[in-house]
Amino acid sequence: MNDAKVKVLTLLNEKGGVGKTTLATHIAAGLAMKGNRVVLVDSDPQGHATISLGFSKAPSFHDLLVRWAPWHDMILPVPVERYSSADAPSQGELYIVPGNIESRAIPMLIEDSMTVTYRIEELEGLIDVVVFDTSPTPSLLHGSIYLATDAVLFPVVPSALAIDGLIESSKHREAGNAERNRLNMGDIKVAGIIPNMYREGHNAHDFGLKVLTSRFKSVMWGPLPERTEYQKASYAKKAIWAWNPQHEAAALMGSVVERAGKVIA
Repeated sequence: MNDAKVKVLTLLNEKGGVGKTTLATHIAAGLAMKGNRVVLVDSDPQGHATISLGFSKAPSFHDLLVRWAPWHDMILPVPVERYSSADAPSQGELYIVPGNIESRAIPMLIEDSMTVTYRIEELEGLIDVVVFDTSPTPSLLHGSIYLATDAVLFPVVPSALAIDGLIESSKHREAGNAERNRLNMGDIKVAGIIPNMYREGHNAHDFGLKVLTSRFKSVMWGPLPERTEYQKASYAKKAIWAWNPQHEAAALMGSVVERAGKVIA
């Protein structure tokens, strides 16, 4: 990317179990493979993005915002063998800011809602893309991340509860837009809504997909089918392209990365 401004993509849904972490880690890895310098920020207190790439949970995200710790102490390079392979080589760089349970305290310890924005601005000219994996529990931290975000991608499982989480997340995005407009920052772009872990032929999923399409047709992405290979890769602490680059799951996830790249280009 030639633009010095860091592009920020946030994965969000106020419902757990919709595959945010799997998508966030793979989108970050896939964009790095395409030649970008990418930072994956694990803002979820569960720290699952951190451990999914083979790192130990740590309060790096907390210290970045609360203690104003320097980036070079909080950011870790992801070994290329964890997210790519000879069959699918990386042309860029992938880094991670680990998270842990201390992230829960961030909203109570930062006073300026622009803190996330200010910290990301420090990466201009050094990093091309920041990808946020977020907690399903809404908080003031989400608001600060919204202010720094260029586009939001909403993963959703085609089920009633996940769709409700999506609706609530959409409402909070609108509130974030109100604050951004007050600050003359413009609206957060909806990258899209991606039905994740879709089981074709499953009555509830097929019905849920119809509900989603009827309500959000203009921003709907094609569904990403459920594949156990993503879970196997997670057990191995690798992205799918490092685990089994020839598997259908790698091509399916590659299509998601391709579309995400166009959104933030």
